[in-house]
Amino acid sequence: MSQYEDDLKMAAAQSAVALITDGMIVGLGSGTTAAFAITDLGRRVQHGLHIVGVPTSERTAEQARALGIPIATLDEEPNVDITIDGADEVEKASLNLIKGHGGALLREKIVASASKKLVIIVDESKLVDRLAVRDPVPVEVVPFGWQTTARRLSSLGAKPSLRRNPDEKPFHSDGGNYILDCALDSRFSAEELAQRLDHVVGVVEHGLFIGLTSEVHVGDSGVRVLKLTS
Repeated sequence: MSQYEDDLKMAAAQSAVALITDGMIVGLGSGTTAAFAITDLGRRVQHGLHIVGVPTSERTAEQARALGIPIATLDEEPNVDITIDGADEVEKASLNLIKGHGGALLREKIVASASKKLVIIVDESKLVDRLAVRDPVPVEVVPFGWQTTARRLSSLGAKPSLRRNPDEKPFHSDGGNYILDCALDSRFSAEELAQRLDHVVGVVEHGLFIGLTSEVHVGDSGVRVLKLTS
């Protein structure tokens, strides 16, 4: 990651964090881009902002604690005012997303679904005309019988690949599940792909985030804010 890319992501992160006001319950996203927002939020907390963060991963929780951001579980704070997170792909026309290349898609989607507002921060390279053409879709599956789940996904036209750690052992999500990175049939829309994945036994959740995004802050030469037109 270049310094220029870092600067774009930081600018988008600061733009999104500016939406947060005193007393909010804030969903804290996961991944390298969301980490920029958490860093800026930590700076504001140190200058007197009073919020409570709901982390979407163990790594995010560690970062928030280190920065002095008060955190709570979703059980403790079920009504989230705003969540700030990154994305692997953003479909420009719909603002639908692919998320989960960092492995936290299940908790990210649970928190996003509990939020009044989901704000996504990306650089220009994450914007696409159509989801799932360029990148595979992460699909979180239970370890028990995962090969059977993979065959079911293959029967839908997917090409699943088990995500592994550098030591070649299977990657485990924070929830203890496996992730299958699935190249999907790009003839179908993201909505159609999501419906197909929703009905596969053994799938816990998938990385297609449909109809959840409120706005996208894009780091470019400046910061562009994308919203759906009514």
